[in-house]
Amino acid sequence: MLTLILLLLAVAGLLEVMRREAGALPALGVLAVLGLIGLITGATVTSIWLLLGAAGIAAVGLPALRIRWLSPRLFAVFKKVAPRVSDTERTALEAGTVAWDGELFSGRPRWDRLLGVEDTGLSQEEQAFLDTQCSVAAGMCNTWEIAKERADLPQELWDYLKREGFFGMIIPKQYGGLGFSAKAQSLVLQKLSVSETLMVTVGVPNSLGPGELLLKYGTQAQKDHYLPRLADGREIPCFGLTGPRAGSDATSLPDTGVVCRQMIDGEEVLGLRLNFEKRWITLAPIATVIGLAFRLFDPEHLLGDEEDRGITLALIPRDTQGMEIGRRHHPIGSPFLNGPIKGHDLFVPLSTIIGGNEMIGQGWRMLVECLSIGRCITLPSGATGTARYAVGWSGGFARIRRQFNVPVAEMEGIQEPLARMSALAYIARSAVYQTANTIDHGEKPAVPSAILKSQLTEFQRLILSDAMDIHGGKAVTLGPRNYLGIGYSANPVAITVEGANIMTRNLMIFGQGAIRCHPYVLEELAAKDADNLESFDHAFFAHAGLVFGNAARALTQGLGLGRPSTPFDTVAAPYARDVARLSAGFGLCADAAMASLGSSLKQREMLSARLGDVLSNLYLVSMTLKGWQEGDQVEGEAALLHYGCTYLLERAEQAFDEVFDNLPNRALGRLLRVLVMPTGRRWKRPHDDLAREIAQAVSRDTALRRYLLDVTWQQNDGSRDNPLAHYNALLATQERAEALYRTVNKAHAKGEIPAQALHPEQRVEAALAKGLISEEDAVFMREREAEVLELLSVDDFDYDAFATDKANILRHNAA
Repeated sequence: MLTLILLLLAVAGLLEVMRREAGALPALGVLAVLGLIGLITGATVTSIWLLLGAAGIAAVGLPALRIRWLSPRLFAVFKKVAPRVSDTERTALEAGTVAWDGELFSGRPRWDRLLGVEDTGLSQEEQAFLDTQCSVAAGMCNTWEIAKERADLPQELWDYLKREGFFGMIIPKQYGGLGFSAKAQSLVLQKLSVSETLMVTVGVPNSLGPGELLLKYGTQAQKDHYLPRLADGREIPCFGLTGPRAGSDATSLPDTGVVCRQMIDGEEVLGLRLNFEKRWITLAPIATVIGLAFRLFDPEHLLGDEEDRGITLALIPRDTQGMEIGRRHHPIGSPFLNGPIKGHDLFVPLSTIIGGNEMIGQGWRMLVECLSIGRCITLPSGATGTARYAVGWSGGFARIRRQFNVPVAEMEGIQEPLARMSALAYIARSAVYQTANTIDHGEKPAVPSAILKSQLTEFQRLILSDAMDIHGGKAVTLGPRNYLGIGYSANPVAITVEGANIMTRNLMIFGQGAIRCHPYVLEELAAKDADNLESFDHAFFAHAGLVFGNAARALTQGLGLGRPSTPFDTVAAPYARDVARLSAGFGLCADAAMASLGSSLKQREMLSARLGDVLSNLYLVSMTLKGWQEGDQVEGEAALLHYGCTYLLERAEQAFDEVFDNLPNRALGRLLRVLVMPTGRRWKRPHDDLAREIAQAVSRDTALRRYLLDVTWQQNDGSRDNPLAHYNALLATQERAEALYRTVNKAHAKGEIPAQALHPEQRVEAALAKGLISEEDAVFMREREAEVLELLSVDDFDYDAFATDKANILRHNAA
């Protein structure tokens, strides 16, 4: 019995030391003390084993001892098996900063670090712009007109965007720009997402492109010349990176620049001769200044000894001789301006290099650093804005669309996708806003940018699919009345551009995060490169302590022991505790995958993707919790929080399951399952009761619906009609209408009004004639049904309207 007690105390003590990552001395002390107790009490054999364990910990865990015999051997092995980090990968790894993503990798997230990022909201100027200028711009859009009749924005809208500074949101006021925060920029794009073309047109110049590159790297002369002209729209920028043979692998650019001399106006000028072919370049057809990425060579050594100078960026005027520009691509579902650019033997002076000669060869670093911010804002904001509008339209449509004498919003087949859409919109809202807020505090979130871009555009894909299902024939019939179908067909653009989601999920999120965000891996690799044994010893054994700590935390928290404290209220705290639990499991699995697979983990893309899925879902839960903690918590919002967090945590556990099942080392997979999920999976899909509650709220005029539709164009004050304003107006009088529907439908069922009164309008008139409703009620219902019928109607066209070549039309019924 005494032996069992000593062993249990040893296990408990070591687990506590490991859980706290207290180090070798406390562990040594636990075993030594228990060993001495065993000797005193007569448990000799057990005490010997305990004391031997203490000696082993001392030999391995005490720096003064291990560095004499163990660390040199481990260092030699590490140098052989550690993956080689290429210059390209190193540049990507060193770009950006690490914030909450690093906390999740650590397995012991400190919530105070997340909640300590203060949100000061928008300035008065930013809020006024969002309320006024954005509403005016949105009011100039009709999706059908832009996509099918113009293949462009209206001229008056282009003029307005330039005049009001939409293209200069990121440019400081000293250069004539708006100088907006990242949060304001994100919210502007969300509101403009009523039109996908409008959002892209405004978003791209404020994302990765000449403006941002000039701000961070441009010479003073370049800034003084270009930034004011970009801010007021005199210059329209584009950026040429991708081409026929260089897409996701942008470092394999085949486009070249060769340093040479050329006579210009009788003077010899040192410059570059460029040859390039770019495709899929947004705004290229109308751009006046082109940012260009190319590989620079100096075969005559006019700049120095190196011949291959690396990827370099330049800014080139449109009218430069040799530039071929102006043709258009046809992006699926959307006519946003996009096209190819070509250049043959195009000569420009060295002064066109962004940042001047000092930035020659720094192009890849420049692009990666800028991308970490741009990818956090433009497409995630567009996806979030689309989600807001889709929820607003779908909730309104589901309430006014009646089948079997009830609104389809009362049918569970509609409630399920409507609730899912609302929860995903809620998650996206918090994730993009909270991440933008970290940017305003100086962060350059490289890994979160990949999470937001891939996850929120995938949310957008699901939300639009659900919205199409809810709308049915209303959405699949294109025309001026269809506010949904064209955006749905354009969704693959968001999935594909700025790093295709397949690549981002499989290679970037975990592949970059495993080294960049891990507390010790980057330090270990640096020690290897510097051949520094002491640095390696410190990093490696701290890393080992982290592994044991995560194993202990995952196991004990999985068993319900040692629950971490959180600063959240009772509604949110259970989710925060499970984020901490799964974060420990994630950190453990990440280290296990890297240790067991080594450099081959790069090729195990499906495993990398699933580990990335765990990280992505934990990040999104964290942002959702922060949004809850700092928000006003309107009536009904708790249901969205429960649905959203449950949805994300269930996905995280599913990803864990797939990691355990697919690790090549099956014994390791089984061990990890026991440590991370000792009692099995905790989370299931959100309960049906939550779906019913949410769907009811977003299809009525409620505080929750108004909260979700914040930062959307809801006024009917533009030059184009606003369906969302009509839905909101109808929902505001829904209770009165429902009572009247019940009255007239009940009368019809009882035979009190004629059986042939099949249309709602006919029943209203018959009920009025019978004195069942008042004249005032009849007037209300006439006006309402006219509005409802208009919103339910779809467009039709002349027989030959869609043929671009009328000569090919078949006249089937010509006679």
